Amino acid sequence: MGLIISVSGIRGIVGKDLTVENAMRFGKLFGQALEAYNKPVILAGDSRISGDAIRAAISAGMMSVGRNIIDLGIVTTPGACLMIRKLGAAGGAVVTASHNPIEWNGIKMIGPDGLSFDSDKAKKIKEQFYSAEIEHKSAEECGHISRNDETHKLHVEAVLNVCETELLEKIRQRRFKVVLDSVNGAGCVGTAKLLHEFNCELIHINNEPTGKFAHTPEPIAENLSQLTDAVKQNNADVGFAQDPDADRLAIVDENGVFIGEEYTLVLASWFILKRSAGSVAANLSTSRMIDDLAERFGQKVIRTAVGETNVAKAVLANNCPIGGEGNGGVIFPKVVPVRDSFSGIALVLQLLAETGKTISELVNELPRYVMIKRKFECDLEQAPERIRSLISHYQGQQISTVDGLRIDWPEKKAWVHIRPSNTEPIIRIIAEAPQRELAEELIAKLASQAGLC
Repeated sequence: MGLIISVSGIRGIVGKDLTVENAMRFGKLFGQALEAYNKPVILAGDSRISGDAIRAAISAGMMSVGRNIIDLGIVTTPGACLMIRKLGAAGGAVVTASHNPIEWNGIKMIGPDGLSFDSDKAKKIKEQFYSAEIEHKSAEECGHISRNDETHKLHVEAVLNVCETELLEKIRQRRFKVVLDSVNGAGCVGTAKLLHEFNCELIHINNEPTGKFAHTPEPIAENLSQLTDAVKQNNADVGFAQDPDADRLAIVDENGVFIGEEYTLVLASWFILKRSAGSVAANLSTSRMIDDLAERFGQKVIRTAVGETNVAKAVLANNCPIGGEGNGGVIFPKVVPVRDSFSGIALVLQLLAETGKTISELVNELPRYVMIKRKFECDLEQAPERIRSLISHYQGQQISTVDGLRIDWPEKKAWVHIRPSNTEPIIRIIAEAPQRELAEELIAKLASQAGLC
């Protein structure tokens, strides 16, 4: 596939696509592109074994063009974003490949607001990556590096500060038994601190941030058998799973059943919408369970293009009390306006404490849908025309063209979303309906109409 360069950063297989040489070059370009030379740049990363080499390279690149660095060490991505805001930094670089396997790594660019970097400047970095001459600063003008070890503490404090006092005490009295799978990632230390502050009885598996992932790191059903078994063996109240940079959260109920990533945002939003008026922001591929829940509380859902940044910007622009994505990403702006597993855990535990119900009982009160995801090979140059033809065909339906095409049939409680990949020669089609047969039918129909099969 080669090195992937996008508006969010770079990623690739270490030593093959992503090398210390191109990490250093990327650091130089990023350092030059950031404004406010009098402000430091945050450097952080998840626990991947390759992280030390990549962090050293990118920090050397940034310092060579005159940037001062504050190295946070191994911390969560939301924690790094929180620190950018707290320290008034010019921006930040987070060395992480998120949920990708161990052979991958990447560099995520963050702007001074703790959100994604300016897209126009990011495009310029992409254009210059293989061609631009970059001037090295003189000996007296080079930047320097310092260390800050407060991220975990400040992140936990930020979460606790927005918990309701009565519910915080109730959680501590309940002493929930929690199994946590941090997949040997950046969430190990801070999440344990948070759960100890909640006075939970913690069974922590894969709890050392070694970067030697105990299983494929994406927190989806097929990778979480160890967690589901541990919940059952320990008669736990709940199981939580994080990805390596701890921005995503998956949940296992008290019976050891993985309930699905889509439920994380729904359960967290349930707690918030009971007490806070305002819309929920979610991307076009997120389950309509969030629409049903919002309607229950007299609120609406603002749908955005796929991508954390798009949802985060909608949360802030519309003063949403919460937002997120169906991959287990909860955005709680009172803590930090990016996906944050710490916030997700706190909101779910407060919901459990307030209702006195179990996870399975809460899930049973929500509507049930079947979501199916398919991908089809397609020349990306042909993708826009294929989607334009579908838009023309479905003009009379309830559609959104914010990101590809989403068609809704409210009377059937069903929808389908088709969009081209930004990095691979494929088109993705996602459908959701109360019955599997209808979801399969919608995907087959759209794929046929788009000439994909």
